[in-house]
Amino acid sequence: MDRMIEKKRWSWRTILLIGGAGLILLIIVGRFIDAGGGRRLRVPAERIEVATVELGEFQEYIPVTGSVIPMSTHYVDAIRGGVVEEAFVEEGSIVEAGDSILRLSNTDLLLDIMYREAELYSQSNNLRNTIIAMEENRLRMLRELLDVEHEIARQRRLTKNATELAHRDLISRDDYEEAREELEYLMEKRRLLAAMQRQDSLYRAEQVHRIQESLARMQSNLDMVRGNLNELIVRAPVSGRLTSLNAEVGQVKSSGERLGQIDVLSGFKVRASVDEYHVARVGKGQPASLELSGNTFALAVEKVYPRVISGRFDIDLCFVDGEPEGLRRGRTVHLRLELGETAQALLLQMGGFFHDTSGRWVYLLDEEGKTACRHQITVGRKNPRSCEVLGGLAEGDRVIVSSYERFGEADRVVLE
Repeated sequence: MDRMIEKKRWSWRTILLIGGAGLILLIIVGRFIDAGGGRRLRVPAERIEVATVELGEFQEYIPVTGSVIPMSTHYVDAIRGGVVEEAFVEEGSIVEAGDSILRLSNTDLLLDIMYREAELYSQSNNLRNTIIAMEENRLRMLRELLDVEHEIARQRRLTKNATELAHRDLISRDDYEEAREELEYLMEKRRLLAAMQRQDSLYRAEQVHRIQESLARMQSNLDMVRGNLNELIVRAPVSGRLTSLNAEVGQVKSSGERLGQIDVLSGFKVRASVDEYHVARVGKGQPASLELSGNTFALAVEKVYPRVISGRFDIDLCFVDGEPEGLRRGRTVHLRLELGETAQALLLQMGGFFHDTSGRWVYLLDEEGKTACRHQITVGRKNPRSCEVLGGLAEGDRVIVSSYERFGEADRVVLE
């Protein structure tokens, strides 16, 4: 036998739960829908930032971070390699040009000097021996010439007597011829000895000159090598502050190795790194400014380094009308690098909104300042403080400039 099943009705509790959920949903949807059908959002007024569009002087600039460096830096290198024996000054000391900084030792250089000195001494002895031998030879030739002259004088007398005796037939013809031939022989011998003496004199002078030149070169080389000993004393090339000294007693340093650097205390400049996006707009003479200790200091670009590394390039800036007191190498400073001339423009304060909309639209407040609607705008140049408004806004308009991230897709924002 069939039995009729009675259908259960909803309980009051279920009905209340469903109704409450629907009411909450209607309230949420209502917050986004205005009379015209657009989405809107109510936010506390104290959580947003509002700025007014103003007409003013616009200066396009970018913030850059720089480091203070000296106007001139001279590096200290090892002219001769060696072992560090002594340090005369410490890093950070003030030095004068020519002051001793380090003393090195070089055993090979000392041995080279000893070898050259011994070679020079040996060559000097050879020169002295050669000169003595040539002088002895000269004296011997003079003595021989003197003997020949004496023999010629004696033979002339004998020949004269023989001639007279031969005319009187007191001696034979052979004795006369023998006396005459002996005189001719002695006179020829004298001419030969005189020629040999002249030739020997020229040869001796030339040989002495060559040896003296050789000794002079050896002495010059020795003096140069001895001068290398002075190069083992590392000296300050200029006056200034020894800001770096990379040497410890006992370390071996190679020729040409960098030992330190000296900053000339004639002034400072700033080296800054700039994004490569601006490389075409940065040039020599471009103005910049620095705020330090409540004062503003003017700078100008002195040099632009063409090399781009990791998307950035470096510039050097010099102070125009005096530099701040107490500057030290390595201090970090923040600059404003100007990219254009100052001009009149409609200005809107920069804020978080620009990151969210890229300057394409804003929430524009109505006259009562209670409701802000999405509004398309056009912007031009910008700097960290404000952007140039080219269209969509007028002077006096009020705009929400804080971040729009929490507004979602709302068309209108109602301030409570």
